[in-house]
Amino acid sequence: MSRVLFDDLPFDTTIALAIIGGGAAGLCAALAATEAGAEPVVFERDPLPQGSTALSAGLIPAPATAAQRAAGIVDSTELFALDIQAKAHGEADPTVLALATEGAGPAIDWLTDRHGLAFTVIGDFSYPGHSARRMHGLASRSGAELIDRLRAAAERAGVAILTGAHVTALIARPDGTARGLELTRPDGAVERIGATAVVLACNGYGGNKHLVASHIPELEQALYFGHAGNQGDAVLWGQALGAGLKHMTGHQGHGSVAHPHGILISWAVIMEGGFQVNASGHRFWNEAQGYSEAGVAVLGQPGGIAWDIFDTRIAGIAGQFEDFRRAGAAGAIVTAETPEALAQAMKMSPQPIRETLESVAGFKRNGGTDVLGRDWSGLPQLVPPYRAVRVTGALFHTQGGLRVDRQARVCRPDGSVLPNLFAAGGAAVGVSGPHSSGYLSGNGLVTAVVLGRIAGAEAARQVLDAS
Repeated sequence: MSRVLFDDLPFDTTIALAIIGGGAAGLCAALAATEAGAEPVVFERDPLPQGSTALSAGLIPAPATAAQRAAGIVDSTELFALDIQAKAHGEADPTVLALATEGAGPAIDWLTDRHGLAFTVIGDFSYPGHSARRMHGLASRSGAELIDRLRAAAERAGVAILTGAHVTALIARPDGTARGLELTRPDGAVERIGATAVVLACNGYGGNKHLVASHIPELEQALYFGHAGNQGDAVLWGQALGAGLKHMTGHQGHGSVAHPHGILISWAVIMEGGFQVNASGHRFWNEAQGYSEAGVAVLGQPGGIAWDIFDTRIAGIAGQFEDFRRAGAAGAIVTAETPEALAQAMKMSPQPIRETLESVAGFKRNGGTDVLGRDWSGLPQLVPPYRAVRVTGALFHTQGGLRVDRQARVCRPDGSVLPNLFAAGGAAVGVSGPHSSGYLSGNGLVTAVVLGRIAGAEAARQVLDAS
């Protein structure tokens, strides 16, 4: 159970800067703090830093980067901010919005130029809601590669990463100033570590069933596709210290997780002209709204099940993602030359599958908008052989969290700051607003990387000023 200890007892050892969490946010914080001249220590509960970053597609949206310029893509901070706010219905936290949009491009170039992460832009399809092609990823287009490369960069920089170090309590003064932390080792041994400043980079609360039921009751029974360690430690600690919370109902869902395989299927299969049907073979919503909204839409169908239907051309585009290739290797994707054979492979009646394929083909041919509100203009026809994959909806991660200022310092409800506590990534409020429909592709990782970098640099500055 996450707790805060208000005591003045001695510590077993004392360090300058403690970073709790070894995902993208924590490792970016550590890299930035080290460059600023501090000596951070990253505390990671698992045997190897992975977290939710490793479970993601590893894609970070950023405008005006060197990679975009090399690809001939014109983009701007202002356009990125407009896209985020349009998706968030104008409810994105203004402070974090400014930090994320202003800092994303420089962060990508920083990781590329200084730390050797060779980001390139996905140039062959557009993610819903993005006015420019600005999704940056590494070669495998996987979060596993992203976290591996960040960890390697941290190791080269000499960052101390303690694994198997589960932080079970913060230690603080009555005024909210953090004094340090208590960590528990796998063998049950407990250590007290003093720290001049603390960065919370331990993500959100998606793995905490009680908090999910309290804040996102419609997803209480949903598959959780994030890291089990995301138990809401940061928000619980922050609350105990008097911090403010914001947009706790905000989250990223996903409606395209291969079932029962539990493998993410890229939303490119939909945006490039595919569609979803329920167990009866009928479409049930406007898929172009986005994959976060798809989580609730799919879970609302009988059995919480749907099928993605697409073709070989689309499979070729999705094949750049390691997860999609794994799904194919696991036998999750069926292939058929005719609608009837596809229906047989899906164990459905052929008539609704044939009629749905014909209906979609008609809208594509005529450039029309269907009764569900999806505009099919400009999307290529599906061509045999057809592909299909059985999917379910899931909760990926939460988007609400601790209020922060422009230095990523944790704030009280009145805007005053907790003096030496910082938050990044899912520990802090994101830019999606209070609804799942506000999530724009990449909102999670962009705030992890940008706020991580800011929190690390600012915490280091505070530590050095205190020395």
